[in-house]
Amino acid sequence: MTSSSPKPLLATLRGEKQPTPPIWLMRQAGRYLPEYRALRAEKGGFLALVNDSEAAAEITLQPIRRFGMDGAILFSDILIVPMALGQNLWFETGEGPRLAPKLESRALLDGLIPTPEPLRPIYETVKRVAAALPPATTFLGFAGSPWTVATYMIAGQGSREQAEARRLAYADPGMVSELVTRIADVTVEYLLGQIDAGVEAVQLFDSWSGSLSPAQFEQWVIAPTARIVAALHARAPQVPVIGFPKGAGGKLAAYARETGVDAIGIDESVDPAWADQALPQGLPVQGNLDPLVLIAGGKMLHSAVERILGAFPDRPHVFNLGHGIQQDTPIAHVEALLAQVRGRE
Repeated sequence: MTSSSPKPLLATLRGEKQPTPPIWLMRQAGRYLPEYRALRAEKGGFLALVNDSEAAAEITLQPIRRFGMDGAILFSDILIVPMALGQNLWFETGEGPRLAPKLESRALLDGLIPTPEPLRPIYETVKRVAAALPPATTFLGFAGSPWTVATYMIAGQGSREQAEARRLAYADPGMVSELVTRIADVTVEYLLGQIDAGVEAVQLFDSWSGSLSPAQFEQWVIAPTARIVAALHARAPQVPVIGFPKGAGGKLAAYARETGVDAIGIDESVDPAWADQALPQGLPVQGNLDPLVLIAGGKMLHSAVERILGAFPDRPHVFNLGHGIQQDTPIAHVEALLAQVRGRE
């Protein structure tokens, strides 16, 4: 189906191919923008910004004002859910997030006291943004997928190989299953809260899904994601759900078939032509420009964009990066990308 919609991104996520692919960029609100850096210097650290609804709304809107993106992505963090489950969260300068206690045992998990308080500033941010967005812009909410969130909760911080979480999943699968279920249940309510406040589509970020074996991928990525998607479809059937299992590779097709997501994000390691052949017919695809080629710019950027644009001749496609935009990305390169995708070059 081909159409020209007043909300091209939302229409694409609902399965309508647009004459020009809509575009937004993961982490488009952030450190590469001087207006973001100025506001952060004024307001304080990252978590302070997330919890300041006025500031978070302003940051969400900054790339819309500057670039006219087709989608606005809520400025927040995937680790809001661990806070709602009762973990403490803070950010170490230059080192990233820290959570306590580390969930190394069932006793520590059972000692958590859930609280909805961390979610409330996020809903207020959503309301502020929804009231300020241009009519053609689709508002995207998000949450971390249960496996990725669990890796942080178990290790108490990020880790490249997620060894602590993977070891615990083998040693005590019952405990990890309980944790993943709790995360999934809170995530459903959290995303429904975002929807009630004004988001029009949601994305599930599974940034660490690529470290799992096929059997673990089925257990810790596909199954809980399917649980979340089914609950969202039952209670908010009008809202598309984008799944983004970074690093899934050849497991993408099974993820697409078995989770029930309405669209699938692909990272920069995936051949887009392969994805077009392997994924279910008509399923909208989002991606998958390498964030580093956006930094490089020039002919390399131009050819990479052309390859992606040509990979989905009959499939609804949202142009995006294969992961988040890097902080040293030149703004002129983002402008060149937008011009090329929108056909002005």
